[in-house]
Amino acid sequence: MPELPEVETTRSGIAPHIQDQSISKLVVRQPKLRWPIPDDLPWLVKGQNVLAVRRRAKYLLVDIGNSKLKGTLIIHLGMSGSLRVIKGTPPEPLKHEHFDLVFSKDLMLRFTDPRRFGACLWQDANNPENAFLDHLGPEPLSDEFSGAYLFEKSRKRTSAIKTFIMDQRIVVGVGNIYASESLFLSGINPKKAAGKLSKAKYETLAAQIKQVLTHAIAQGGTTLKDFVGSDGKPGYFAQKLNVYGRTGEPCPNCADPIKQITQGQRSTFYCSPCQK
Repeated sequence: MPELPEVETTRSGIAPHIQDQSISKLVVRQPKLRWPIPDDLPWLVKGQNVLAVRRRAKYLLVDIGNSKLKGTLIIHLGMSGSLRVIKGTPPEPLKHEHFDLVFSKDLMLRFTDPRRFGACLWQDANNPENAFLDHLGPEPLSDEFSGAYLFEKSRKRTSAIKTFIMDQRIVVGVGNIYASESLFLSGINPKKAAGKLSKAKYETLAAQIKQVLTHAIAQGGTTLKDFVGSDGKPGYFAQKLNVYGRTGEPCPNCADPIKQITQGQRSTFYCSPCQK
């Protein structure tokens, strides 16, 4: 699944190509995604200018508008989605290529999603009370997110620490991979109750979350350079991970075998001697 670093890499990859461009049309071939693409979306976006390309959590936000209308296209890549810029004559769309955001005869943004868990929604700038993302917690790379913040939010919480930091209402974008990796680097057992951790432990954890995500974004920026293509998918970058997906392999610190358990229907990977 694309996680925050992959989505941020997507944002930085497509933004230079579509920023300040005018949308000529939206071609929807399959509206039945995680949530149906609104019937009036092609009409709403036609003739609009791209004002900015942002990210909030794992959502891509394409701000568009003109003198009469302003709003945001909210795009989620789901479990297997991807976006790519196509320049020149576009190839015929394949089965899982569900919509095209067309800017000119020589430029479009094409969305692919084999599992159809992605989304393309509209948020009218004049209706903030219906904001789709209002329930989300702070960005993990923001100043608002800190050890002190986590410590305060965790008081009297009995849920496991891994479940706690993956709660999007607490902090956004700490997905399964990066939760396991951050807890390993912090020396924290993923099963430990969130309310039992000290403020000092939370300071370490917040710092490791920031470091892990920053490194992944930087690696994505160097590994996945090109979102322009007429035939292939961009493909998300592979990373060298300490524990995630390494069940039974030796821990890089102590050589004990990495363990795997299930928490909240998600696989968790950790080293019991190193994570207390």
